[in-house]
Amino acid sequence: MKICFVISDIKTETCGTTVHILKKAHERGHEVFVMSVGDFIFHRDKDISLRCKKLPPSIKEDAVEVFWEQVQDDSVKSKSVPSTAMDVLFLRNNPTEESSDRHWAEHSGIAFARMIQQNGVLVLNDAFAMSHAFIDKLYFEELPSEIKPNSLITRNKEDLLAFWKKMDKKMVLKPLEGSGGQDVYLIDEDKKNLNQIVESLSTKGYIIAQEFLPEVSKGDVRVILLNGKILEENGEKAIIRRVNSDSSEFRSNLALGAKAKKAKLTPEIERIVSLTAPKLIRDGLFFVGLDIVKDKLIEINVLSPGGLDYCEDINLPGFTDTVVAAIERKIEYKKYYKDSLSNRALATMD
Repeated sequence: MKICFVISDIKTETCGTTVHILKKAHERGHEVFVMSVGDFIFHRDKDISLRCKKLPPSIKEDAVEVFWEQVQDDSVKSKSVPSTAMDVLFLRNNPTEESSDRHWAEHSGIAFARMIQQNGVLVLNDAFAMSHAFIDKLYFEELPSEIKPNSLITRNKEDLLAFWKKMDKKMVLKPLEGSGGQDVYLIDEDKKNLNQIVESLSTKGYIIAQEFLPEVSKGDVRVILLNGKILEENGEKAIIRRVNSDSSEFRSNLALGAKAKKAKLTPEIERIVSLTAPKLIRDGLFFVGLDIVKDKLIEINVLSPGGLDYCEDINLPGFTDTVVAAIERKIEYKKYYKDSLSNRALATMD
């Protein structure tokens, strides 16, 4: 199959989940392309083109860092390819991590992908579902209340103070559109710097206030779902506990220094997945990350979930074989059922 990965910027991309999946697709003999989100080309009377790099068959490095350096090297040239030449477009750029001077990059990948999807290319995750879930913390609020902490979304300080009192004077504040644990604050009884925090977060848009869960001091659990099921390979499940070595730090993001550990499937996690999966399947969300604290889902990541790059370090399989094999099956289904299956149905078809 011909598969193109869309990332934020080829030059600055690190060896995370996307590069691991991309490398595995290359190893399995597929024609693999990669492009930056700024490299879509719209023609009035032709299909959208993709300015992308095609991975040469000669790149066969075991070390992912060396492999990716060779892809990034200027000797591998970008060329314009019609989007309809692709079997799959895999959106892996993270709009919430774009800098203030790249606002154009936040929506453009999904917008172009919607048009490409309508021309018959399989887009993962489904581009229309991604548009709907673009503010993933708002999409999160569509899930059943029993699996979520209490929350409030507002830009009004008085509303936040009322919620703080209702939550026994302890709450977490974060921007509605954000990721990676950035600009996340714990507000407790002394309300330290509350005015400045609210003012700062308000400049970024809406604020989400969330009930503080004491269990977060033990870390949270990242669960990777594929086709609405927990990603599994060789009898192991993609469930990763993230624990911060600093006991005073309530955030457990790996990007902020938390350590990954192997975690077990609990009845609470099973319950959360069972209530979340039907919506994800219906919406066409193929690859999704859930962040869980004990019996509560605290975040959902549908735009560019990560974590697979830590798996082998904690004696879990890489899971990339399973991810690529799942995409291969979708192309087979698409071939046999021709145009009778929608992109949304194919995206989560097991």
